[in-house]
Amino acid sequence: MSADSDGLGVTPPSPRESLSARIVISSLVALLGVLAMIGWTLWLSWQLEGAGAAINDAGSLRMRANRIGLELLRTDSGHTQRIQLDLSAQTDTLARLQTGVPSRPLFLPDDPAILAQMGKVRTLWTSTLQPAASRALAGTDRDSYLQALQPFVDQANQLVQMIEADNAGKTTLLRLSQAVLAVIAFLGTLAMIYLLYMWIVAPVLRLQHGLQRMAEREFSVRLPVESRDEFGVLAQGFNNMADTLEGLYRDLGERVQEKTAQLAQQNRELSLLYGMTAFLNQPLDIETLCQGFLQRVMQQFNADGGSIRVLDPTGEKLHLVVSEGLTESLEEAEHCMRVHACYCGEATQQGAVVIRDFRKLANPEALQCANAGFRGLAVFRVATHDEVLGSFSLHFRNTHAVPAAEAQLLDALGQHLGVALVNRRLGAKARQLAVAEERNLVAQGLHDSIAQGLNFLNLQVQMLDSAVQRERWAEVREVVPLLRTGVDESYQDVRELLVNFRSKLGQGELIAAIEDTVARFKRQSGVAVSLHVEDAAGQPLPSEEQLQVLFILQEALSNVRKHAHASAVDVEISNQRDFRMRISDDGDGYDPAEVAERDTPHVGLHIMHERADRLNAQLTMTSRPGGGTRVELVLPSSERRAA
Repeated sequence: MSADSDGLGVTPPSPRESLSARIVISSLVALLGVLAMIGWTLWLSWQLEGAGAAINDAGSLRMRANRIGLELLRTDSGHTQRIQLDLSAQTDTLARLQTGVPSRPLFLPDDPAILAQMGKVRTLWTSTLQPAASRALAGTDRDSYLQALQPFVDQANQLVQMIEADNAGKTTLLRLSQAVLAVIAFLGTLAMIYLLYMWIVAPVLRLQHGLQRMAEREFSVRLPVESRDEFGVLAQGFNNMADTLEGLYRDLGERVQEKTAQLAQQNRELSLLYGMTAFLNQPLDIETLCQGFLQRVMQQFNADGGSIRVLDPTGEKLHLVVSEGLTESLEEAEHCMRVHACYCGEATQQGAVVIRDFRKLANPEALQCANAGFRGLAVFRVATHDEVLGSFSLHFRNTHAVPAAEAQLLDALGQHLGVALVNRRLGAKARQLAVAEERNLVAQGLHDSIAQGLNFLNLQVQMLDSAVQRERWAEVREVVPLLRTGVDESYQDVRELLVNFRSKLGQGELIAAIEDTVARFKRQSGVAVSLHVEDAAGQPLPSEEQLQVLFILQEALSNVRKHAHASAVDVEISNQRDFRMRISDDGDGYDPAEVAERDTPHVGLHIMHERADRLNAQLTMTSRPGGGTRVELVLPSSERRAA
C-alpha cells in the first residue's frame, strides 16, 4: 500500500532513489571488487605455479646435459641406451618449456627477455649439443660435446635465474595484492558500517527519538528530510502525522477548555437553580418570596434593576408586586399597566423579550425605563406548564446582551417562581378549605349538641312563661329542674367540643388519650365503662390518624351519654396488622331504617363517618331498639400510613 493511500500525504521513492536499490548496488560493487581481487590473486598464484614447474624443468636441462656428458665418458655396455633416453627426455623438456602445458600447469613467464633466453638455450641445444652427442655416440668425436657443455649449462642457469627473478616479483605482487585485499576488506567493512549507519541506523535513531518526544506529548517535534528513500518517506510521513496530531491536540485542548467552561457555567446554573429551589420552598409569604427571588436573579446576572409583575384575574393588567433598583417615579408610573402597553405584558403573551440597547429603538423617549437611565431590558414569563402568572424583568444601565443559555436559565427560573406562587396560592386555598372544614365540623357539633339543647331549653322556657302567666306553680316546679338539666347538658357539650378542638396527640399517645377520655366519660355520666387494649404487633398510628380515632370515640361516647340511657359500655382497642376499635353499650338502641328515613340525618353519625373516610377506614354501626348499639372502626393494614 502506498503512502498516499494511508493518508500521509507523501510520495513513495522512485526505484533509483530507494534504500534497497542503494544497498543492492553497493553490495554488488563490493562483490565485484572482491571477486576481481580474488581473481587477480588466483591468476598470480597460477602464474607462480606454472613458473615454478618451468624452473624445475629448466633446472633438469642442466642436470640431464651433465649426465649425458658423464655417460659419454663411460665405456660399459648400457651407457648408449641411457644416453638415448636422456637425449629424448631433453628434447621433450625443451618442447614443453617452449609451448607450455596449461593442465599441469607449466609455462614460461610472459617476459620477452625470458622467452629470448629460452630461445638461446633451445638453439644451443639443437644446433650444438644434440649434434655433438650424436657424433660422440657414433664414436667419431667426444670432445666437441664436452667443450660445448659448459656454455649450455651457463645459458640454462641464466634461464633458471631469470624465471626465479620473475617468480620473486610475482610473489611480491601476490603478497601485495593480498595486503591490498585485506585493506580493501577492512575499508569496505568500515564503509559498509558507515553507510548502514547513515542509511539505516541514524534515520531509525532519529525516528525513535521523534517517537519518544511524541510520546511525551511534544507534538512540535519534526524530523529532517535528508533523502528521498524509504526513510525520507517515513520522516515526511512522521512530520505529517505530527502536524495532524498537533492540530488535533490543539483542537482537543480548546475543546477541553470549552467543555470545562461549559461545565463551570452549568455548575453555576445548577447551583443557582438548587439555591433558588431551596429558597422558593421555604414557608414565606408571596411578597417576601418574590423579593428574595428578584434579589438573587439580579445578583447572578449583574442587573441594575428589576421587577416582578402578576396578571390580574381578567388577564388584562399587570400589577407590580416587588421591585429593586427602580426609581420612585418609575414604580409609580408602572405600578399597574395594561398587558398590551408594555414589554412586560408582551412577554406574557409572546415569551421572552430582550432589548440590548434602547437607543436603537424607533422612539426610545416614550419608554419610562429609558428615561430612568436604563439602556437594556430583559423580560421573562412567570408561568407554570399550563398557566401564565405574570413576568419578571431585569434592567441594565449599560448595553447588555443575553445569550441563549442565560435566556433559557432565566426562563427556567421564571417557571420555578411560577410553581412556587401556585403552591402558595394552593396552600392558601388548602388553609381556607381546612378552616371551612373545621368550621363545618364546629357547626355540625353545635347543631348536634348545643343547638338541640338550646332548642329544648327554648321550649322549656316557653312552657315556664306560660305556667307563670297562668300561675300554675306546679308546672313551674316541674319545668325548672328540666331547665337546670338542659343547661348542665349544654355545658357538658360545650366542654366536650372544647376538648375535641384542643386535642393534640404525639406518636404513641393514643392509648393514654383513650384512657383519659373513658375516665372523663365515667365522671360525667356515671356509666360503668370497661376498657380492653390489645396492642400487639401493630405500629403506632400517625398523630393525625390518632386524633381522628379519638374524635370518633368521643362522639360515640357522647351519643351514649345523650341518647342510649345505658348502664354499661364496653370499649375494645386492637392494634395488630389491622387497627380495630369497638364501642358497645346496653342502652335503648335505635332502628337504623327509621334513622335513615329522616329528612335531616343525625349530625353526630355523619361526623363519625366523615372522620372514618379521612382515615380510609371502615365504620359500621349495629343497633336495634332495646338491644343496645355497637360502633366498630376498622383500619386495614393496606391503608395504614407510617408514623
